[in-house]
Amino acid sequence: MTAPRPESAVNQVMRTALKWDAIIVAAIAVVAVVLGAIFAGGVGVTSALIGAAMGLVFLGITAASILFANRYAGGELFAGIFFAIVLGGWIIKFIVFIVIAVLLRHQPWVNAYVLFLSIIAGVLGSLFVDVVVVIRSRIPIAVGPGERGRSESGEKE
Repeated sequence: MTAPRPESAVNQVMRTALKWDAIIVAAIAVVAVVLGAIFAGGVGVTSALIGAAMGLVFLGITAASILFANRYAGGELFAGIFFAIVLGGWIIKFIVFIVIAVLLRHQPWVNAYVLFLSIIAGVLGSLFVDVVVVIRSRIPIAVGPGERGRSESGEKE
């Protein structure tokens, strides 16, 4: 039995993080909907759902971009391609967030406070999950013989 390649271990961690992010954001959405309904009525419910969805989508873009970028692992330009894809995902998230914020700013069916708190709760909850998943992950850091890296003696192969 061979050990999994490091990028496959990273992919497994990212998939686990995405799964738990969806679960935690769903739980946050339920709480936010109840609180939004109590404090702002139907507008609060709508705002809570939009905020939770935004939190999940924006955090999912990062994990999805890492999963996509890992397809290029092992290539000569892997580092450059990887960071270009992940940074591109962050730039897209930033632009889309600004556009959505501007579009929702003065809508009568959105409560800005509930929307903001839902997004913040989703982001904080997801960051907590991501930290726990990464801390508990077992990602191999050694490379096998014949692979690029350093040998056991520390010399570059």
